[in-house]
Amino acid sequence: MSNPVAHSFVSSKLLQNENQWYKAENWLGKRYAELHPRNEDNTCFRILGYQWRTLRFNDDTRQSTAKVMAAYKESDPGSIFLMQEPHCLAVPYLKSMVSAGLASLSCNYDLLSSVYAKNTMKVLCIGHGGGSLPLFLASKIPGVIVDIVEIDPVVISASTQAMGFPSYSIMKQRGDLLHPKPTIIDEMLWKGVHGRLHLYESDAEEFITDRTHIYDMVFVDAYDGEDIFPHKLWDPDSVFLKALGERLHPDHGTVVVNLHSDMDIVDECILPMGKYVSQVCKAYKKVLLDDVGGICGSAFTVHVPWVCNTSLVVSRGFRNSTRDIIVNDLISKSLEVENILNVPFSCLEYVKRGLIFVD
Repeated sequence: MSNPVAHSFVSSKLLQNENQWYKAENWLGKRYAELHPRNEDNTCFRILGYQWRTLRFNDDTRQSTAKVMAAYKESDPGSIFLMQEPHCLAVPYLKSMVSAGLASLSCNYDLLSSVYAKNTMKVLCIGHGGGSLPLFLASKIPGVIVDIVEIDPVVISASTQAMGFPSYSIMKQRGDLLHPKPTIIDEMLWKGVHGRLHLYESDAEEFITDRTHIYDMVFVDAYDGEDIFPHKLWDPDSVFLKALGERLHPDHGTVVVNLHSDMDIVDECILPMGKYVSQVCKAYKKVLLDDVGGICGSAFTVHVPWVCNTSLVVSRGFRNSTRDIIVNDLISKSLEVENILNVPFSCLEYVKRGLIFVD
């Protein structure tokens, strides 16, 4: 979620690796043939290229970055389409949020059942950007359904038109799909992933108070164009936090919040916990854990490498455990998440980096 901005724009950087493009072209051809088994024509696709595309609030503030493929049907050179690489998390703080969040959730939740689509896992993402995080979750966990809330229609348009996020996921205000059915290209690219992503244009507070869904996991990444985390999303007396607590699963519900440090990093091994970050952490712990009768859990932060970001995790899945036991469980579960999801990065490295419990 972000405050409305007038000048969100996309910049790009071309990636050169043409000797590997034939693999994607063959894959596109096979997917098309699966959807058109009676088509006698040998439909071919060609890759135009891959780019790192960056969605920006302005010249100074980056909102998100994604790896995007551009391709077209050889018989129709004007049929250009974009596809965001679904398994690619381009920025470190997203890897940190996924690693720490899923490791924490797994301490009291059967993630493997959701990976095998035996269990439905409900996830809420507050803040959309280019859509890398929800797309990653939906592609890696076939049993997941992701609701995404973004207040800025410009961001939604940019993500679907320029960042390769599936446009079929866009929802109307009353909860119906904007497009009655996916296009052939949507079906070819996403193999049903697009049907488990629901992108809403809405204010986060209004959305969470109007819903009755219980979420297993919530990701909050909600900075505006001025790089400010809105006060109403972390005020301990806010309607938003109270409603979030009511929508979070009582036994294992896990919230992950991306925070920008308000202190310069002096030592990379030391978490930059300034006054602002500390206040946000205490507010989430108080409302989601301390003020709720009969709820167990714990809250901690981890430092994101190379950038001034902190991942806050508040999880109800830690059952009356000591801090040493929680740390050991997190290490074990982070390795499990790596193996189950086959992620292209080390979850353990992100989980163990500067872990500090919130008092």
